[in-house]
Amino acid sequence: MSEVFSRVEPALARLLERSGLSALKLKGARLLPIVQGGMGVGVSAHRLAGSVAALGGVGTLSSVDLRRHHPDLTERTRGVGMGEAAKQAIDAANLEAIDREVAAARARSGGRGLLAMNVMRAVSQYAASVKRALEAGIDAIVVGAGLPLDLPDLAQDHPDALLIPILSDSRGVQLIVKKWERKKRLPDAIVIEHPRLAGGHLGAAKIADLNDPRFDFERVLPETREFLRKAGVEREIPLIAAGGIRTHADIARVQSLGASAAQLGTPFAVTQEGDAHPEFKRVLAQAREEDVVEFTSVAGLPARAVATPWLKAYLKIEEKLQAVAHVKSRCTKAFDCLAQCGLRDGLAGWGQFCIDHQLAAALRGDVKKGLFFRGVGALPFGDQIRSVRELVERLLTPAPAAA
Repeated sequence: MSEVFSRVEPALARLLERSGLSALKLKGARLLPIVQGGMGVGVSAHRLAGSVAALGGVGTLSSVDLRRHHPDLTERTRGVGMGEAAKQAIDAANLEAIDREVAAARARSGGRGLLAMNVMRAVSQYAASVKRALEAGIDAIVVGAGLPLDLPDLAQDHPDALLIPILSDSRGVQLIVKKWERKKRLPDAIVIEHPRLAGGHLGAAKIADLNDPRFDFERVLPETREFLRKAGVEREIPLIAAGGIRTHADIARVQSLGASAAQLGTPFAVTQEGDAHPEFKRVLAQAREEDVVEFTSVAGLPARAVATPWLKAYLKIEEKLQAVAHVKSRCTKAFDCLAQCGLRDGLAGWGQFCIDHQLAAALRGDVKKGLFFRGVGALPFGDQIRSVRELVERLLTPAPAAA
């Protein structure tokens, strides 16, 4: 086995060499060109992220409300009431959960691949979560749902950690690179997420922008590569395309456009090792194209999810709720999770529900009450729930030529 593939499981390293795909080069290692996207609340925790890393890919935990995977932390924060004391108790439990989840994912990975922590810029504990994950020894910090202009500052005591912003167009890339250069830091990679194809929170200002051609991979990947080339840093910053990628051919296509790897969320969420309830996986796997809808999240961002009973009921009364939205003196749901919240802050046009409660319901498989984020496109195994290894093997294997 070539030393450069020491972080990849041997059989998969051989499969990659036969696949026609290029390896992802990060942190001095050659990895599978497959990144598992971060998914909260609790959908991508240590089992999923550690399993992906163990094969030689990038496994990603999501920092949001990880206490829900730990019965003692959940019990500790049960019935804490509302207000600042409740928020502090929940925040402390979630930071402790980050320590536990990173350690468990590391053990599961067996020293292969890389482990990342996805932290939403929009959450109130963004800075604290970034610092705690770095202190816990995470390999990379991935930040979306806002521009992480301050990420180099937060990571200044961890020069070896990889810093990876999630952006959707070349203008955002230019802004981040120029701002970070002043801080003597460059992104170690950049996720280019297509808002028309991805799941969860989307990188567009409003729903009407989701189909803007400036987000198309055919445009943004070459534009970004050209900007990086002119800036003299093209070889230093690999691009990772995210959104609607389901097959070997999809990965080959984005690599031909200038990406080094592909990030997938929904296909990994429904694997056997995915950290959510089996009913969560069933809902995502069985959803048809017409079952997936876009709406405005309580975080003020466009979002994409399966139209389950709760979401259908909410969307029917959304305009009425938004019409009477008003500022509350505090979060009415105990976990004051967002820096800006449509429900708490009475923001016009923003979502009017508690996103933590709805995502937590989905995590535990509550189809009636849950919010089930999902990306666009049929899944590699249809409605079957298969293993992480089977998914990775499928992604590395070209489809047979038509007879």
